[in-house]
Amino acid sequence: MTNASGLLGAPPQAVPARPQVDRVGNSSQGTSQLFLTTALARGVSGVFVWTALVLTGHQIYLHLRSYTVPSEQRHIIRLLFIVPIYAFDSWLSLLLLGGHQHYVYFDSVRDCYEAFVIYSFLSLCFQYLGGESAIMAEIRGKPIRPSCFYGTCCLRGMSYSIGFLRFCKQATLQFCIVKPIMALATIVLQAFGKYHDGDFNIHSGYLYVTLIYNSSVSLALYALFLFYFATRELLQPFEPVLKFLTIKAVIFLSFWQGMLLAILERCGVLPEAQVIEGSRVGAGTVAAGYQNLAICIEMFFASVALRYAFTCQVYSEKKERSPAPTAPMQSISSGLKETVSPQDIVQDAIHNFSPAYQQYTQQATHEAPGPGQGRDPLPSAHPGMDGGCGGGRKSRNVEKRMLIPAEEM
Repeated sequence: MTNASGLLGAPPQAVPARPQVDRVGNSSQGTSQLFLTTALARGVSGVFVWTALVLTGHQIYLHLRSYTVPSEQRHIIRLLFIVPIYAFDSWLSLLLLGGHQHYVYFDSVRDCYEAFVIYSFLSLCFQYLGGESAIMAEIRGKPIRPSCFYGTCCLRGMSYSIGFLRFCKQATLQFCIVKPIMALATIVLQAFGKYHDGDFNIHSGYLYVTLIYNSSVSLALYALFLFYFATRELLQPFEPVLKFLTIKAVIFLSFWQGMLLAILERCGVLPEAQVIEGSRVGAGTVAAGYQNLAICIEMFFASVALRYAFTCQVYSEKKERSPAPTAPMQSISSGLKETVSPQDIVQDAIHNFSPAYQQYTQQATHEAPGPGQGRDPLPSAHPGMDGGCGGGRKSRNVEKRMLIPAEEM
């Protein structure tokens, strides 16, 4: 290279070619190549990701194989899917880190599922306690104890009512609505060059998306705290602490890591770095890369914690006690289909936001379909698999939801 420059007499025209030379020599310059783009970072993160995928995939398989309590297990499986979605999404973002901000699109998918996880966890707690009507029978009329730790100090003098359960559900459901809208807005702003991670300028979309997102997720998490504070004694037999802390840790770690990295970026700790193909990326992109690397590693530990928090043992024992014959593959495919179906979420959203149902509670009942019943006659009913039965649709129980006026509870 030096000889070639001497032959050319070092003309000024050769200066634009220097980034190409620097790009080739990045690996030999300790400060030139970003750690996130090295084979070490990608290899280590890949090992953690694929190990987490195997552990969680096996656990999901066990739940589908012993799909005996659909009302609970569909929410458990949805919660378990947070590991493969978070891990694989973050790993792809890390592999594609560069001048083109592809990670924004992947992170939008990941963040949308975060809203789904918060809702699913609250719904699982509802199912553990027998649904709205059973919860109201236990807590209705009891005074709300003020507590600064749980954020109930402003509810002094109030008592639990159906409005309390409505607020908890509405607060989590609103995040399921707001987050996809913010994800779509992020993609649109990114396409028009109006979104840059870590840019808190008032002319940048990042500031407004972050404010709306933080307000929405804070409200959803506050609702979870309120519900746990009201029902923690009722949830005691279901060991909710480990479940609660595991889910909270996954969500809070990603949230506060992003905030911490944004602060470090504003303080200049994360300078701009020249990376793939000589393109220069901003500190916001570097911060997002480090967050994706951290998530890849954390998901391995999350998969181990979730394995203990949502064990399949109780459902497997129930399946073994069932005298009915089983058809494993048919049972697994039917259970997975029911898990990914958003039908129950749509029904729940209608029930909690429609003014016509504000003073009614839901009560689920399970009935076996009679002879000749090919489909459920009520639009509000939805099918759930009978535990241990693998005979397909004809062997399913029917879960019907009845509306009971709150005054009768």
